[in-house]
Amino acid sequence: MKSLITYNREVRDEWFEVLNNLSTEELSKERKSGVGSILRTLFHIIDTEYSWFRAMYNKNDIQIYFEEFNDLQSIKELSNQYRKEISVFLRQWTPSDENEVVKPSWMTETYKKGEILRHIIAHEIHHIGQLSVWSRESEIEPVSSNFIGRNIKT
Repeated sequence: MKSLITYNREVRDEWFEVLNNLSTEELSKERKSGVGSILRTLFHIIDTEYSWFRAMYNKNDIQIYFEEFNDLQSIKELSNQYRKEISVFLRQWTPSDENEVVKPSWMTETYKKGEILRHIIAHEIHHIGQLSVWSRESEIEPVSSNFIGRNIKT
């Protein structure tokens, strides 16, 4: 699963580069699906990933607000900042973590860590697919979603 997290990170970084070519107006434009705009979608991906990782390590969720990170550069910086902490979590991951039960601070239900990790991966892939559709609407070539050929080390 770590290879899929690495894949998501690579693809996200490639999107940050591609989206640099779009105006703030285009990045902020409200879309018909998803969480609204391209910027809000990127923010949502990062916020969700971080919240779930904190839950898996019994840390309280930290509320962040889009209004404080409402341009591409600040969202990219937020991604890089959180990535450092998430990398520590990932290095500590062991197969025995898979079935450990977690109760996120914002929910009443409990989940297994392995289930949460797979959700984080699928969640980002889903929203990256939305970015691909929206980029075509803006006449921008989408980032390749291929896992094959990336030579990702596990």
